[in-house]
Amino acid sequence: MCGILAVFGASQVEPTLEKALKASKKISHRGPDESGHIVTASGAILCHERLSIVDLKTGKQPIKSEDESYLVHNGEIYNHKELRASLSREYKRQGLSDSEVILHGYLDKGVSIVKELDGVFSFIISHKDKVLVARDPIGVKPLFFGSDPEGALWFASEAKSLEDICETVESFPVGHYYTKEEGFVRYFAPKWWTGEEKPIRDASKIRELLTKACTKRLMSDVPVGVLLSGGLDSSLVSSIVARELKKEGRTVKSFSIGLNKDSKDLVKAREVAEFLGTEHHEITYTVEEGIAYMRELIEKVETYDVTTIRASTPMYIMTKYIREQGVKVVLSGEGADEMFGGYLYFGNAPTSSEFHDETVRRVKRLHTSDVQRADRSTMGAGVEARVPFLDLEFLDEVMSLDPELKVIKAGEKMEKHVLRKAFDTPEDPYLPDSILWRQKEQFSDGVGYSWVDSLKEFAEECVTDIEFAKREKLFPHNTPLTKEAFLYRKVYASIFKNKSMVKLVKRWIPRWQDYDIDPSGRANAAHTQTYHGEGVASKKAERDEMEALEGDLLEVAL
Repeated sequence: MCGILAVFGASQVEPTLEKALKASKKISHRGPDESGHIVTASGAILCHERLSIVDLKTGKQPIKSEDESYLVHNGEIYNHKELRASLSREYKRQGLSDSEVILHGYLDKGVSIVKELDGVFSFIISHKDKVLVARDPIGVKPLFFGSDPEGALWFASEAKSLEDICETVESFPVGHYYTKEEGFVRYFAPKWWTGEEKPIRDASKIRELLTKACTKRLMSDVPVGVLLSGGLDSSLVSSIVARELKKEGRTVKSFSIGLNKDSKDLVKAREVAEFLGTEHHEITYTVEEGIAYMRELIEKVETYDVTTIRASTPMYIMTKYIREQGVKVVLSGEGADEMFGGYLYFGNAPTSSEFHDETVRRVKRLHTSDVQRADRSTMGAGVEARVPFLDLEFLDEVMSLDPELKVIKAGEKMEKHVLRKAFDTPEDPYLPDSILWRQKEQFSDGVGYSWVDSLKEFAEECVTDIEFAKREKLFPHNTPLTKEAFLYRKVYASIFKNKSMVKLVKRWIPRWQDYDIDPSGRANAAHTQTYHGEGVASKKAERDEMEALEGDLLEVAL
């Protein structure tokens, strides 16, 4: 993974290059291993900050072809060997870099190569007087663009690189490519995305495809670890990775974080680690340490969204520790809750059709929420996070499932029942039942309920009633609803001065619940410990009862 930046159409190359190099250094945390840049014969400027993962010795960027075309790429192409084999003989360069296949594929096949890429990416190609820029289908890798006062077109991995240069900063649309001739073109439009086809598939391939998705993401020339929160999603990923590495006689390193040794996530993660036999690392932090990172965190993640900041802080702290351990790549569980409808508020969906529509909406906005958090929190400390749940083949399968298989039914099926059931294999268990059937706990809550509660209390102390009363005048767009939200917005505004950037942030708001001012899962009445003081108790049924009920696995006592 890396940081990329490019400029096209600069009227004066030398002063623009100076600006570009300075702007590129604003994202050097994305690529702390080495830097590179080039000014092409046509006057294009390409800059690259590299985090060395694959092809450590010869993978430096910008990558140059024999006809002096250039590429900068942020991401990983998992099918690069297969793609290289499909190229015409003149483009089958025998390098090891997964990135170079993008450039050679473009020279051989044109823009259609974008549809053949299996991986995550933002990339920029300068080919003589032509330009090709593209972003992966879900937006796992960030990309922004804008124009400077002289009309030059700028692209960068993070908005902060462009805020002082471009009049407006915009998010490059996910699943699109850009050329000067065509403008922005959507290349990713599966039927579940467009709503052209009613989802009707069964769940027979879930375990197979998730295993495949995790396995391909072990591609690396550096050590790989797993983020293990003790929740279902990260635990399943950890289990699959541990199984695959065990075949090679290797042990995976797992990492967890909490406010103290007794926090819910640390306790559950410890249980999973012992079950799987991972080399487990526990990180603890104090509320004071988390708050001290607030400004740095908001600057790195580029957000004022409450949920994102709450969850990004412990993830950022944990990633700093991971980097110190010499691990550059970690697998994580982002995306599962969106595609399976795993957030507790999905239990209030009026119909299965509306349930499905909400999963589609959530997946389409992942690049503004959990995916943004995962990328920025980890890359902010020079570590790459890989998200197997968002593998395109697996995602297509899950988004094409009959929604009735996903819906939550109180007293019968808990959230993500179909995923849990797919890995419920008593003869060769992937996880302990206490983990496989654990209720959804949002990461910001799981590290310790006092984390969120303390953030609220801190905001109450920092933001006066008089100041909060001016919130609509101060922040007319996405006006803060709470003092905590006001505090984050105030810090964000003190860092980022480009007024267009405020519209890049999308607030994470649950649906179908009475209490939606606070996005925490504890605000939902189905949570076992709610803000309201009268939660819904739940427990896993005995296995023989579960079979008799054909997989109805949750008893709810009101």
